[in-house]
Amino acid sequence: MFKAKHFVSLTKKLLSHPQIEHQQVRGIVKVRLKWVKNRSLDHVIDTETDLKAACLLKDAIKRSPTGYLTAKSFADWQKLLGLTVPVLRFLRRYPTLFEEFPHARYANLPCFQLTGTALLLDSQEQSIHQVHENDTVERLSRVLMMMKSRTAPLQSLHHLKWDLGLPDNFEKVLIPKYPDHFRFVKAPTGVGAVRLVQWREKFAVSALERSNEGGEMGDEYRHFKRGQTTLAFPMNFPRGYGDQKKVRAWMEEFQKLPYISPYEDSRHIDPNSELMEKRAVGVLHEFLSLTIHKKTKRNYLRSLREELNIPHKFTRLFTRYPGIFYLSLKCKTTTVALKEGYSRGKLVNPHPLVHLRRKFYHVMRTGLLYRGKGVNLIPREDILLKDLENRVEEEEETEEEEIGTGDEHYEETSDVEDEFSKE
Repeated sequence: MFKAKHFVSLTKKLLSHPQIEHQQVRGIVKVRLKWVKNRSLDHVIDTETDLKAACLLKDAIKRSPTGYLTAKSFADWQKLLGLTVPVLRFLRRYPTLFEEFPHARYANLPCFQLTGTALLLDSQEQSIHQVHENDTVERLSRVLMMMKSRTAPLQSLHHLKWDLGLPDNFEKVLIPKYPDHFRFVKAPTGVGAVRLVQWREKFAVSALERSNEGGEMGDEYRHFKRGQTTLAFPMNFPRGYGDQKKVRAWMEEFQKLPYISPYEDSRHIDPNSELMEKRAVGVLHEFLSLTIHKKTKRNYLRSLREELNIPHKFTRLFTRYPGIFYLSLKCKTTTVALKEGYSRGKLVNPHPLVHLRRKFYHVMRTGLLYRGKGVNLIPREDILLKDLENRVEEEEETEEEEIGTGDEHYEETSDVEDEFSKE
């Protein structure tokens, strides 16, 4: 009799728990939203596509035992680098970074080595990696802590190394250096992977939780940790959405759902529930928060979908929550960005690597404007001075005036909606 009463009492308590309650009731009516184009974020994605390709080519030349690459060696890299032009043409665009010369044995075979300016920028980048190595270790640990098996394939991490701010040869200089954090393993599929050695509770606090803990909502964060309230995602809707009552009602109901930390075990949650959808939004929000530029390619996320325990058709989450995410089709690929990470087309809290990459982009632009003159147009002293950063800022402000900032307008192109529906 006592056991029966105890079981009934326990059952009532479980069913009254907010997470269980929201799993049983699907009360939110979803609103079909049209895709909205953001010109300033599209511009960021457009410019940084070439920047990333140049940085990856710089790393590849540096890794080469000869100190240069031949045109034949990178002939099929165009798709890998995300370029819309052949790699040879791309390299020739930027003589301030890549110096062309004929092969010693084959005069008709173009070769490319790094200029003194590129080598100087690379040395500054290595210094940043060394100074901020603890931050990099923490970021990689957080990524692995979100995985179901605390493991990520090396190939997936290689694709993400630029986005996550990992050093080029992280598997050789970073992973072995921290055996108490990471170790190499073989995934069930047989591919090489990196596994988290030890769970660190101090890392298991999401960006959303930290923002509420450190701000005016400290009390709310403490209440949340006790299961007494929820956390709301920052929303930045395109023009017109905020005035729609049905959209506001939907988002208010969504925000009222309990927030599930991306570092918590989610296997007990009904995969078809609204609660699991909010948990998936939280995982994607946290992952993008961990990236240096607050954005990444959809395909990179897809390779980790099962480990992150997010839906197969997770692209719909980006278009369903346009106040949180922005999905772009620029540069013949699909890129997702975290909207709160940007203000007027600029990163809100840029990482030191971002400042260095801005200098790299300035050197690229200078080479593009004056290519063909055959001289090093960026003095060594210029790269070392902070005045260069001021010039980069001025250029960015000029670009903002040209393209506009915060411009989001309805895009009626059916091809865009068709592409977003593909998985």
